[in-house]
This record gives sequence, structure tokens and C-alpha cells, in this order.
Amino acid sequence: MAFLDHVYTSTPCDTVNPVEPVYNWTLKEAEELVKLRMSNSYLFSGKRNTAARAWMAILRHMGLQHKLNHRQAKKKWENLKQRYKDLKDKSHCYMWPLFTVMDDAMEGRLEGSAPIVGICTDDKLCISSRGKKRKRTPPSISPVKVTKVPEIEVILNGEDKSEEEEDGGDEDVMEGSHEFMLLDEATEREKQSMELERMALQRDRALLEREIAIVERDRALMERERLLLEREKEIVAKDRDAINRERLVLERQKAAMEPSAEQETTTDSKNRTERFLDLFEKLIDSF
Repeated sequence: MAFLDHVYTSTPCDTVNPVEPVYNWTLKEAEELVKLRMSNSYLFSGKRNTAARAWMAILRHMGLQHKLNHRQAKKKWENLKQRYKDLKDKSHCYMWPLFTVMDDAMEGRLEGSAPIVGICTDDKLCISSRGKKRKRTPPSISPVKVTKVPEIEVILNGEDKSEEEEDGGDEDVMEGSHEFMLLDEATEREKQSMELERMALQRDRALLEREIAIVERDRALMERERLLLEREKEIVAKDRDAINRERLVLERQKAAMEPSAEQETTTDSKNRTERFLDLFEKLIDSF
């Protein structure tokens, strides 16, 4: 799937600065460009020509150094950032295939996701040959009429700086704003992490207090059960004493009943003996 980098329109200035051809970026190339840009942020130091050389080193690593120049690579990067900003707060942002990788890039999660590239001599020569402007030489004037003619540099398209200086200035602003944005994001992430840790500590404290309350309740229940057991032991001891007392009473009653039975047996035997003697006397008297 290919994406148009940006569209140019023909203007009268094209006669001086020809319009660069439009390159159709593939999704894989765009992702690789973003990863290489974030992994090699140290190359974009803001000094003169460093950004252009860094872009050429990235293009050389991608094998696009003969198809694109540093201005096109920079323009692609700026277009990606602008589209990310436009879609960031919208619900259909995930419909853009590059939203995830750009979100990781802006959040600083792509550092180390691509190889580190180095700037070589070919990149410097390529930039110097492509970025050099042609100067219009003033017409020759006879030394008889004018003894000295100051050298005049013709400025094309109303520009008083070289493209490399503009690129450097833009990169300075972009790098400064990017670093400031990364610093703010890092500070915000640190605040969010501290807030999450504080909430986690509060949650752990609440859980600990709840566990302490549960332990105290279990301890109170165990104390109550212990008191109930002690009370039951006392009741059992009282019942045992009552049983022992009843047993002693029964034993005394039994012991008291045994002599009366012997007395009744003795009285019956005496009565039988007396009746026998009376009958014997009556029998003797009858003889």
C-alpha cells in the first residue's frame, strides 16, 4: 500500500528551482523511516547541516539515497507528525495504518527499535552538491567607465539563506519543541506513575485495615467461644456435683432401709415362735 508524500503545484519559480518528483512511500518504508528517525535522534543536534546529513544517512540505510533527498525525507516526517496531531483526539484515528507507530514515536517508545546509522563522506558530498545554489554573475562592465563594481549576489525566490541553514533552523525549532514535548510527556508520565503508586498504597492500606478488622473480629469470636466453653465446663461440674450428692443420698437411704428389713424379719420369726409355743401348750393341756 503506497501513500503520497505531498503534492506540488507548478509555479513560475519552477524555472529557477525545478519541482522535485513525488515519491510514493510504502507503509513499510514509512514505518522504517519513523523508527530510524527516533532511534537516531542524537544525530539531529541542531547544528548546521547536521539534520540534512542525518536524513541522508537514514535514506542511505534504507537504500533510497538515489531516489530521495534530505528535504523530501524531512517533509515526509513533518507530514506524518502533522497528520498524527490532527488524528490524535479523534475516534477514527486507528483507521490510519501509521497511527500506532507514530503514537509510539511521540511517546518515546521507539528508541532502540531500529539500527544506529552513521554519517559518511558520501552523505556530506551529496548534500553539498544538491544543496548548492547557482549564482548569477553580473554582466561585465568596461573598466574605463567604472573602476570598481561591488560583487552582488542574486537571491533566488526571495531567500537570503541557504537551504541547509533553513533546514538547520527548522530542525533546531523542531528538536527544541520535540525535546520540550518529550520532557512534558516524561513529567506527565512520572506524575501519573506517582499517582498510580499512591492509589496502590491507599488500596493496600485499606486492604490491610480490612484484614486487621477481620483478625480482631475473629479474635473476639474466639474469646466469646472460650467464655462459652468455660461456662459449659462450670455447668458440667455443677451437674457432676449434683449427681454425686444424689448418689450419696441414695446410698444413705439404702443403708437406712437395710436395718428395718432385718428388724421385720426378726419380729416375724418371734411371732411364729410364740404361736408355735401356744399351740404346743394347748396340745399338752388337751392330754
